[in-house]
Amino acid sequence: MPEREDRPWGNAEHDGAGRMWHITLTLAGKAGDPDDVRQALERLAHEHPFLLAGRYAADHAEVRYWEEAPNLHDAAAIALRLWGEHRQSANLPPWELIGLEVVDRPTYQKRASSPAPLPVRPGRVQPF
Repeated sequence: MPEREDRPWGNAEHDGAGRMWHITLTLAGKAGDPDDVRQALERLAHEHPFLLAGRYAADHAEVRYWEEAPNLHDAAAIALRLWGEHRQSANLPPWELIGLEVVDRPTYQKRASSPAPLPVRPGRVQPF
């Protein structure tokens, strides 16, 4: 079945070529100098040019970027290695990865163009 252009939430089938995935990594650990954290994230952005945004505090950071991979499994595996692979070269804090989100481009675009969803209420299933 060919890919449908009007499918809002990604494509069910794929030809195996690389796809773009939006990655959000959340890290946390022992507090340090916030200025050192900022400089480390700037070095990471220089080393990993697809970095879109970084937010930081003394004890945690969030990094958002695009990754190309054939499927979600491969994109997640690459994302899980990012901080450790750049820890020494970018002088990143020795923090633990505490969050990972990987979504395909159509999902990211759909979220960006949709109004903010209502808060999720525990124990309920509700529409977006």
